[in-house]
Amino acid sequence: MVNSVRGEIEGGTFNLSNGQNEGSMLRYHCPKGYYPYPELAYRCQVDNQWTPAHSRSRCKRVECPDPTVLQNGHISPIHENRKYYYESKITYHCYSGYTLRGPFRRTCLENGKWSGSNPVCQHDSGDCPDPGVPPGGSRSGNSFEIGDKVTFKCRRKMILMGSEERECQLNGHWSGSEPSCYYKHTYDSPWEVSEAFGGDIKNTLSSNLVNKTQQGLSIKLRRNGTLNIFIAVDVSESINEEDFQNAKVAISTLIKKIEEFSVYPKYEVIFFSSKIRTVIDIQSFYGSNNPTLKDLLDEFENTEREDNYGTNINAVFNQIREKLGVIKIRDTRFSEHHHVIILFTDGGYNTGGAPTDTVERIKSMVYMGQPQQRQEHLDIYVFGIGTSVYDDNLKPLTVGTGGKSHYYRLEGLDKLQQTFDEIIDEEDVRGRCGLHRAYGDLYDSKEKRKNFPWVIYITVTTNGETQKCLGSLVSPRFVLTAAHCFKNKDSTATLEVTSGHLLVHIHPQYNITAKVNQGVKEFYDYDVALIELQQDVPITISLRPICIPCTDETNAALKQTFTCNQQGKGHIVLLKHAISALNINQTIDVTQVVTDNFLCTGGRSIYLDKVACKVNTIYNANILTFLSQVALVSWGTKIMPKCQYDQLVNSDDDSRDFHINLFKVLPFLKSILGKRDESYAHLVFID
Repeated sequence: MVNSVRGEIEGGTFNLSNGQNEGSMLRYHCPKGYYPYPELAYRCQVDNQWTPAHSRSRCKRVECPDPTVLQNGHISPIHENRKYYYESKITYHCYSGYTLRGPFRRTCLENGKWSGSNPVCQHDSGDCPDPGVPPGGSRSGNSFEIGDKVTFKCRRKMILMGSEERECQLNGHWSGSEPSCYYKHTYDSPWEVSEAFGGDIKNTLSSNLVNKTQQGLSIKLRRNGTLNIFIAVDVSESINEEDFQNAKVAISTLIKKIEEFSVYPKYEVIFFSSKIRTVIDIQSFYGSNNPTLKDLLDEFENTEREDNYGTNINAVFNQIREKLGVIKIRDTRFSEHHHVIILFTDGGYNTGGAPTDTVERIKSMVYMGQPQQRQEHLDIYVFGIGTSVYDDNLKPLTVGTGGKSHYYRLEGLDKLQQTFDEIIDEEDVRGRCGLHRAYGDLYDSKEKRKNFPWVIYITVTTNGETQKCLGSLVSPRFVLTAAHCFKNKDSTATLEVTSGHLLVHIHPQYNITAKVNQGVKEFYDYDVALIELQQDVPITISLRPICIPCTDETNAALKQTFTCNQQGKGHIVLLKHAISALNINQTIDVTQVVTDNFLCTGGRSIYLDKVACKVNTIYNANILTFLSQVALVSWGTKIMPKCQYDQLVNSDDDSRDFHINLFKVLPFLKSILGKRDESYAHLVFID
């Protein structure tokens, strides 16, 4: 135990990860726009002392690097001592004969960066554009012809991020990535990581689909080319439990997002401290029984953290190098493989030595003596996490092309899940059905639409009376809903997402009065309808079709080949409540009311189901982040007392809901949705 701790910080708060015991971290927290000074955190050492040496702490206003380094122009206003703090605003002006490239106005942000890209006052001369000077830095070299080099430096106590040296290339682009100067308190925002890391990882994934040329480099990989992804997470004592759990959630999200591309990566997930713990072994993907994505994620998400001391980053890269060596022996097409390594750590290590030599050996194995031609086959991304990040240890470990950074400094991991989710936007998976977000504020209407982007609100008017229904978008042109929403042929509908003429297709065998003479007042067999829109709705992250059974689109989204077999049957014990609910003579055979076209849910045995409240019309099968609709809510036996719109309510012993089984009405769906030679894109149904 340390002798004493004076954790007070002027203007902020603090917490201890493990009291005043060895290994405990003292972390400070400041209001928005401020950061802990002089240190972000302290650690209790074996000798009962804090490191770094503890001193009086205060919350200091976030400072952005000096922007007055602009060449061939000036900024305004010029602050005293050229200090610019959170929310400071500046304007850029170029001298006569020079043109401003980039934003003319910038704001100092809470992460210690200026908004927007670095402005440049350029004069059209040279083969490459003026590379500018990062705020807080300087540049040597003012000639921009092919082969010319420029070098960058940052001021004392600042960290250079990006390339220290850049060369003007034949294609008119500068090598490397744009440099920036960071203070110790500077970090990359989730949006910046999503833009930079997302752009790079999408290029890697997309290159497995099509041949494409990027900045003069032809990328030609097999459509089913192999992608090996290694993910390593630091679980040493310097990484707290909250960061560890957030990293797990973020990595699960990343794996799910990667699966949205038509590639089938092979994964290795490693937890490390001074020892290596392989959670998912990539070699299992090269055997006869490949694990499913669900098995992989279940195993990963159920893994608990163990108490670990010390950090050996070199051991991580040594294991990856050894696994690549085994794969190279097993697979004769190793030269076609693409490898991605993603490392989460604070960069501190006290055993195993520096990992830089091991990284060079990995590069040598992948490049095969042709570094220029094969550099696109290897990417190493490093995410600096924790309160004390050792940038100088981590930056040399990154590997990659494309002019973007492969090193990111994060304030925390709590928003990394959202960051990874936004890596892939609606443009990347525009054709995918069933895609949705599995998190977010369900009380925020805009966020809720991203959770259920296929839900369509329908208003039906019959003889002057209106009724609310729900439907589900099943293609850009069609909405699936219940036929009973339309009381007669004169019923008209309006939808929230579109205007214009709507054409309603009701199942030809639906007839609610078909069995009145047999004592069944309301007969809901074939209770299904399709609403045809006048034109396709735009597909976005908030408006997207759900998958339906027996289509190529569904198989593509779920990445499995399903045969078109019906799923599920209502058990006769579950159906007995249907007779009393519809006020039907008890002598009538229940199967005359609930035919084989229905699925049944409800009750408390064997499972506790949620009841379908009024205007709920969708019954989904959830598969990871894709949903497939297998049935349509038709009717129920009871309106629960707590059943309110937009609220989930448990069934009781007697409540039952009956759903039209979409497998049973496929001929109707196929006759409309699968119809060829129409103005809309048809779905491809399978047998």
